[in-house]
This record gives sequence, structure tokens and C-alpha cells, in this order.
Amino acid sequence: MEAGRVSVEQVLYRLQVGDDVSLAIETRGPAGAPAVLFAHGFGQSRHAWVRAAESLAEHGWRTITFDARGHGDSSRVKDGRYELEQFVDDLLVVARSLEAPPVLVGASMGGLLGLVAAGETRPVPFRALVLVDITPRWEAVGVERMLGFMRANPQGFASLDEAAAEVAAYLPQRRRRKDRYELAQLLRRGGDGRLRWHWDPAMLDTVAREGERHQQRLLNAARNIDVPTLLVSGGRSDIVSRDTVAEFLDAVPHATHVQIPHATHTLAGDDNVSFAAAIEPFLDSLSVGKSVARSAG
Repeated sequence: MEAGRVSVEQVLYRLQVGDDVSLAIETRGPAGAPAVLFAHGFGQSRHAWVRAAESLAEHGWRTITFDARGHGDSSRVKDGRYELEQFVDDLLVVARSLEAPPVLVGASMGGLLGLVAAGETRPVPFRALVLVDITPRWEAVGVERMLGFMRANPQGFASLDEAAAEVAAYLPQRRRRKDRYELAQLLRRGGDGRLRWHWDPAMLDTVAREGERHQQRLLNAARNIDVPTLLVSGGRSDIVSRDTVAEFLDAVPHATHVQIPHATHTLAGDDNVSFAAAIEPFLDSLSVGKSVARSAG
């Protein structure tokens, strides 16, 4: 093993967050180490963070990834109703289950949930905040393109190769395609034998509507953020733009912004090396060797 790297222990468990909802959670790294909690984007799963979580765990962080409700191996909501408040509450339950406030790294939807939680909850549930290509307001055309991909192929796929071709068409910038094992984590085989994406399709309309409805709330929450904050954006993103970044930095003047020029909205997956290089100096500045005790009250 390389000098400076530590052995990574990996644990998978479930956490009950409601009467009928439990979340699949995965931890890596030494127990008791400062924690980084990863919150994935809409339509993603905890597997979106594997390489970043493994890398940080090897460098001494305790990393926590989880599937949001309606995604991956976490529960689907029985009545098919998904609301922003539910997702925020779930994130708070996960954060509060840890020994000390974690650094939150949130991509897209996960970043929006972090904005609400950090801006509206006291004591603040996070030690610091990293937003991955998301701002309180966003470009509608990019969201519509994403939802178009998610709504396509409701009949599913006959094979992993068919699904891989669909992903390649949606993300042509990806230098590295997911291997068959990685892709299989994102699909579920139905009773008809066909493969469908892991998310609950009932979320598609409700979550999109919820996002639009809460944009002003998100901006107000951003203005209340008082923990160290980093925004990492993709230079080729169709969801975050120069204008939305400027608005965010005006609302959170102490925030730092790093742009990865060639990356798109899915920048952590586009180029994990560049993504890690963008966030590691920020994490290092938080004094890696010292955890922060949870405030009382």
C-alpha cells in the first residue's frame, strides 16, 4: 500500500428514516475519523461516489454514501408521493446518526438538499458544504434534458448493452464508460425479464415540480449558510451557468468556486481525478486530523 494511505473497511447497512422507508448506506474508512457524507443527484445512487469515497477513505476520511428514497436499494414510497421535505429530513437523519457533523458533498439534488438543511437548521448539521454543479437557481433546459433521459425507455432494456448505449448517447463526453458490473448496479430486472433503471418513475413529475416551487426558498437558505462552502462547477454544464454561479456567490460571499472547464453537470463521473483535485485542498483546509464534536441543543 502507498505511503499515506490507510486500509479501507467497507460496511453496508440500512437506516430507518420513516415508518415505511429505510435507506441503504455504505461506509468506508477508519471509524472515528472525520466524516464526509456524499449525497447523490436525482436519478443517481450511492454508486456514483464509489471512486471518490474510496480515495478519500484511503487518505484517512470516514466516507458515507447512501441511496436516497426511491433510488437504488433504498425504499420506494408506497403512495408514490415524493416531496422535497422528505428528502431533506432523510438527509438530516443520516447526518445526525454520525458521531460528529460531517462535511457534506452534494451533487445536483443532493446539493439542493444540503442547501436547505445547512441554511434552515440550527445547529448546522454539517461541518462544511461542497456543492457539485448546483446552485439555488438553475437552467431549465438542462433539467429538461435530464428528465427526458429519465423518462425514455419505460419499457426497459433487453440487455446491459442496450442500456449502455443509451447512457453513452446521453453522456458522450465520458472518456470512461461504466463496466458491466457498474452498470448492473443501476438496473433492476422486472417480472417480464427486462432491465429498468433503479429509480422509482413516480418521482419524475413530483420532484421536478418540487424543485421549481422551492427556488426562492433555496436562495434564502443559501443566504443563511455560515459554514465553509465550496462550489465545484462544470465549464460545459447545461444546468449551472455563469449567471447562476454569480448569484450564488453573491448570496454566499464566503464561498469558494472552482470550475472544471471540460466537465459537464455529471462532473464527478466525467473526470474523477479532476473532481478529487478540486475538492481535496478544501477538505485539507478543514484540518483533517481533527473531528468536530456535535453541538448540544
